[in-house]
Amino acid sequence: MKYPCLVVDHDDTVVNSTATVHYPCFVAYCREYFPDYRCTLEEYFLKNFDPGVLPFFRDEVGMSEEQMVHEQAWWNEYVRGHVPQAYPGIREVLSEQKRRGGTLCVVSHSMKDNILRDYRENGLPEPDLVFGWDEPRDQRKPSPYPLKRIMETLGVRPEEMLVLDDLKPGYDMARAAGVPFAAAGWANDIPEIEAFMRANCGLYFKTIPELKRYLFD
Repeated sequence: MKYPCLVVDHDDTVVNSTATVHYPCFVAYCREYFPDYRCTLEEYFLKNFDPGVLPFFRDEVGMSEEQMVHEQAWWNEYVRGHVPQAYPGIREVLSEQKRRGGTLCVVSHSMKDNILRDYRENGLPEPDLVFGWDEPRDQRKPSPYPLKRIMETLGVRPEEMLVLDDLKPGYDMARAAGVPFAAAGWANDIPEIEAFMRANCGLYFKTIPELKRYLFD
């Protein structure tokens, strides 16, 4: 294995969730509570890419701290009833990582229980560690805290890890911790996102078979 520890994002890296779950949830929430705000799926991808979900909700949509707490509860209830599908081929990648004796960790902006449910429902191998939205705000990505915890818990060095993520907060987290980063490019075809990831992320994979070949061939 090139990397004994694989650290994966969840949404739009392992499961196809923004287009099928999170964006429809966001549209429904805004229709109810922010009826004057409109956002296309492409714009939603871009805002989550940069500046990230919290600045997006606060500065773009205009949510207060209390409203963001309310939106999170709404979102969590919506997600409970909607299971996203894993991307074809990702099960084989994650299973091969485990089969070869490697570890698999998840660092995501989804809730830990929802992540584990998605793994079960999609027949994916159980992660060794999961860091989700349940963590304190200053310990969520892009903070390097989850990666430092993984290093301490599993006894791995930064160069033995690879972070796989589709958005800039994952890249920022990996860079802050000195961990190699690979961009997952299969979730969308948005030129601004692809251009940034190709220019800044050393490794960019447009398809899951490309990733699998890189990791294991």
